[in-house]
Amino acid sequence: MSDPCPLLILISAPSGGGKTTLCQQLLSARPGMTRAITCTTREPRNGEKDGVDYYFLDAASFLKRVQAGNFLEHATVYGNSYGTLKSEVLEKLRQGKDVLLNVDVQGAASIRRCAEEDAELRRALFTVFLTPPTLAVLEERLRRRASDAPAVVQKRLGVARQEIAQWKNFDYLLISSSIEADLRRMMAIVDAEKMRAARAQPPEF
Repeated sequence: MSDPCPLLILISAPSGGGKTTLCQQLLSARPGMTRAITCTTREPRNGEKDGVDYYFLDAASFLKRVQAGNFLEHATVYGNSYGTLKSEVLEKLRQGKDVLLNVDVQGAASIRRCAEEDAELRRALFTVFLTPPTLAVLEERLRRRASDAPAVVQKRLGVARQEIAQWKNFDYLLISSSIEADLRRMMAIVDAEKMRAARAQPPEF
């Protein structure tokens, strides 16, 4: 049965904050939830499928969509562009599915602006900022990943400090502890949002 009032769940976090893991856990725990498939100009990696992992576009097609205002948010990272199509999100919401977005703080700000101008998005959207309790914990996580040189870790921490300062712009602040605890609290937030009077199905008398 489709949800009469599906949610648009936006999770943001600093790099290394654990949002990818939390999103994967949440999608596994909630079969009725789906992620929005994003567009990218980068080449597909081994095993990636168009329309499943990403929508793979060439740079000219991506730019056309930017100019047409098709994206809720878009950014260029390491020379490749990424973006979330408004049509992709609305189509899934209209199918009665909860839609999960995993974006950075700039993307979150762009999506909030779009939602202010669109009643359908505004009704569905809520935002969560996930962050470790301290910068020291974040630094430890980044070092443990061992995928970046020390100078890159320091650069990421500098960006993270600026991103964490944006937490007040979100509906919820989730201080990360363990994967299990983060998931449990995230599911509690989703359940609470379902029961908001503005979204809930009124009782029949």
